Amino acid sequence: MDLGDGIRLRPLLAGDGEELAAAYSRNRAHLEPWEPLRSEEFFTVARQRQLVAEALRAVEDGRSAAYVLEDGEHRIVGRVNLSDIVRGAFWSAHLGYWIDHGLAGRGLMRRAVDTVCAIARDDVGLHRVQAATLLRNEASQRVLRATGFTEIGPAPRYLRIAGEWQDHVLFQRILEDAAEGGS
Repeated sequence: MDLGDGIRLRPLLAGDGEELAAAYSRNRAHLEPWEPLRSEEFFTVARQRQLVAEALRAVEDGRSAAYVLEDGEHRIVGRVNLSDIVRGAFWSAHLGYWIDHGLAGRGLMRRAVDTVCAIARDDVGLHRVQAATLLRNEASQRVLRATGFTEIGPAPRYLRIAGEWQDHVLFQRILEDAAEGGS
């Protein structure tokens, strides 16, 4: 799916380990404040191949949906994931995403999140998607608000990010509402 600026969104593939290792290495400093502490092993091709295999098993089992953003040279420049898919009475998932430092601020992630939410509604059959951002991550909060997410409220010490339990703001998007609104 074309997002503009020569960037497209596509499903994660078995052969993406090498490109993911390069993307994470290239964006290490950019992502560090927003992610869990990463070992040196995380940035290796071998570990990324393992993580891709694990992610694809979760996709196959219906527990997640995994996508990458790719540029015209087939370099991975971001990710969008739906994880912890729950069925039953909930029909919900958690949304996570990041984009290459050189592409931030162009509206690409907004378009990617909107596209993945449409997939979550139309193809995966979900009712809602939830996302969490650090209190100070205003860029991510802008993406969520621009794509129809509403703020649920604060979540004290929600996730262990950059080595510390940190407060987050929770957001949700009720997917049927977006369908009624034409998104």
